[in-house]
Amino acid sequence: RGENRPSAANDVECPFCRVPRGDDTSGLVVARGELVYAVLNLYPYSSGHLLICPYRHVADYTDLTPAEIAEFSAFTGVGMRALRRLSNPGGFNIGMNQGAVAGAGIAAHLHQHIVPRWSGDANFLPIIARTRTMSSLLETTRDLLAEAWRREAEEL
Repeated sequence: RGENRPSAANDVECPFCRVPRGDDTSGLVVARGELVYAVLNLYPYSSGHLLICPYRHVADYTDLTPAEIAEFSAFTGVGMRALRRLSNPGGFNIGMNQGAVAGAGIAAHLHQHIVPRWSGDANFLPIIARTRTMSSLLETTRDLLAEAWRREAEEL
């Protein structure tokens, strides 16, 4: 895990800058806006774990423009509705880890997690064993979630 993470010690390009330049399917991009995009997490805590990212390479929430904040917020809402439509989670964990000391795996590029949760889904695997079990392939989840996202966006 983490072999694609940029750091001062390697030449790896920021994945959140690279992903939107490619095609949506292989990049696991669920939706694109003018200023932000939604992508599935490569290392999901649960099925459908989304990341909302600005296209612009910024590290801190306070570096976002008002327009970026507005679209960021709108994408969070549409993402939650799309996940409810697709898999009916009982709740969500939504958040950002600002800086490496706060737990950000890729601290150089701001991103927000939307983690769908179901009753009884908590277990020791992600925390202790650093292992995750997934009920569906990421590509399949991306396709289903992209369609649910389109439906939700049309209903706004």
